[in-house]
Amino acid sequence: MARITLPKHLRVATKKWIRQILADYELESQHVKILIQAGECWDRILLARETVEKNGAYYTDRFGSPKCHPALSEERNNRVVFSRLIRELNLSEGLPETRLPGLKYK
Repeated sequence: MARITLPKHLRVATKKWIRQILADYELESQHVKILIQAGECWDRILLARETVEKNGAYYTDRFGSPKCHPALSEERNNRVVFSRLIRELNLSEGLPETRLPGLKYK
């Protein structure tokens, strides 16, 4: 497979995680794109978590009513997407006949 250039906006730890998976598995091009999308989702999860930790999980709106911080829903939504992308990759070390075609553990 050709050298893969990872997006610059990914965190260093996320790039390291993606490179480790690329080293451990032989992924087809569509799986590489899914993996990169999973990395982007993970970074969004971390960003949302950091925002909530900094600003708090709740705030008071202009009417004095407590509201959930919007980053909470962003974190939740990206966790769902991340889980689905990882499931789609099927990176578990199952028996070869249970793995997706074209996805081989080195």
